Amino acid sequence: MNPLRRGANARLPSRKGVASAPTPLDARAPAPGDYAEFLRITLPRQQKNVASHRFGSERVWLKKAGPRHGKWGYRVMAAVARMVRLDIIKPVPNPGGEAAIATEARRLKQLAAAGLRVPTVLAQQADGLLISDLGESGRATVVLQERIDQAAAAGPAALLAVWREGLAAIATVHLCGQHLSQAFDRNLVQCPDGVIGYIDFEDDPAEVMTLAECQARDWLSYLHSTAMMLEAAAPQAAGQHWHAALAGVSDEVRERIANAARRMRWAQKLPASRRWGRDTQRVRAVARLLGLWHLD
Repeated sequence: MNPLRRGANARLPSRKGVASAPTPLDARAPAPGDYAEFLRITLPRQQKNVASHRFGSERVWLKKAGPRHGKWGYRVMAAVARMVRLDIIKPVPNPGGEAAIATEARRLKQLAAAGLRVPTVLAQQADGLLISDLGESGRATVVLQERIDQAAAAGPAALLAVWREGLAAIATVHLCGQHLSQAFDRNLVQCPDGVIGYIDFEDDPAEVMTLAECQARDWLSYLHSTAMMLEAAAPQAAGQHWHAALAGVSDEVRERIANAARRMRWAQKLPASRRWGRDTQRVRAVARLLGLWHLD
């Protein structure tokens, strides 16, 4: 068994499975390029909230409004954030439904206008959104999570090289004065030309946070999704790369990350045994990597 391989529950198999089997069009297919009509006739027939389709020679993604989300989980997370006095982990409202569709469309247009690689909004209606695929004809994108997993099997040097690509991609967003939504490795994708693109924007941290808080949250989200792999492979080298990546951040962002490191210092002493569950291991790994960067 490869100790660096993630558990099965770290995957999002639905994303991969959906992408590998686009839904065929029937005889009612609209004229080529009529994205609004395609959205109108396909949305009622789509069972899943997110699915890929073939429209002529294109692969497109259709997102439909799902059920509205409850607020109880948000209240719990807000209470935890207040308890540890760590604002950047406070929950971001994601009501789901039509509001999430509107948020995603707005954020995609905003990031595209800033020159960042995101899916193009092809058509939009209140309960559905049609966006482009970031791949090219015959050339698919690769989720950074998959690339990190593959690199881990090749050794620490390969793992760190791919991990640094994610750090650079987040830095690029911030240099444009923007922020992401959930900057996990599963939401960063390598396009066929090598550029890292960004997906999934159903919530907007800027609704409850300052830009500095949003950007600090991006860094911590990426760290949260990758720290366990780094802890198992090359924690010291990862700490050096993390330090270098944050060298250019603003003082406001730096202070918020440093505050997170201070607040999470206790978590470095959490047990490393798998018996305590992956969540405990993940929190411990994040705290330890933050500690390598921020030392009093």
